[in-house]
Amino acid sequence: MITTILFDLDGTLVDTAPDMAHSLNLLLEEQGQQSLSHDIIRPHVSNGSEALVKLGFGNDLQFTRLEQLKKRYLEIYQQNIHVLSCLFPGMDKLLEQIEQSGRNWGVVTNKPSWLTEPLLISMGLAERCGCMVSGDTTAQRKPHPEPMYHACDLMGAKAAECVYIGDARRDIEAGNNANMKTIIATYGYIGEWEDINSWGADALIDLPEQINQHF
Repeated sequence: MITTILFDLDGTLVDTAPDMAHSLNLLLEEQGQQSLSHDIIRPHVSNGSEALVKLGFGNDLQFTRLEQLKKRYLEIYQQNIHVLSCLFPGMDKLLEQIEQSGRNWGVVTNKPSWLTEPLLISMGLAERCGCMVSGDTTAQRKPHPEPMYHACDLMGAKAAECVYIGDARRDIEAGNNANMKTIIATYGYIGEWEDINSWGADALIDLPEQINQHF
């Protein structure tokens, strides 16, 4: 029996791509570079700041330059963390249904806590979720199972009672490594080049409300 539903944050629970893309374009403009379209940026959002900086400035950046741009990008994003970001359509209703059924839900993300917590607080979700496990909460990050086990401890649940929903291979690997049920959110930030059928998930969903069919 599934008692606990755990979500990845970016591209699964919250549509953060508009603010992350806007922040990248602000950085590009600041550095005298051409901005990119949202459609180009969106599939890379789940891969974090380094992937976005390399998308905008190229893969051959020297380490020092890369770190400088990452730092500046995160500064800009922190200032714009909840301008356009919102729950995916149908997600708020799903969360209400989960809460009304007596189940728990929480967040396990590789996003650092200094970005995760302000975003969830600003969206009014922090007081509703049973846990916020960020990329710096535990010694290991996804796809390692440690963050998943930590979420179980915080939620008072066994791994076999949990389902984890994510939009990246590392999400499914993390859930599988922790012996949880796993679901791919195909509405998330998945590039056309990804072979999601090879990720080893238990199920795929195209809309948040379809999660209900799997617990």
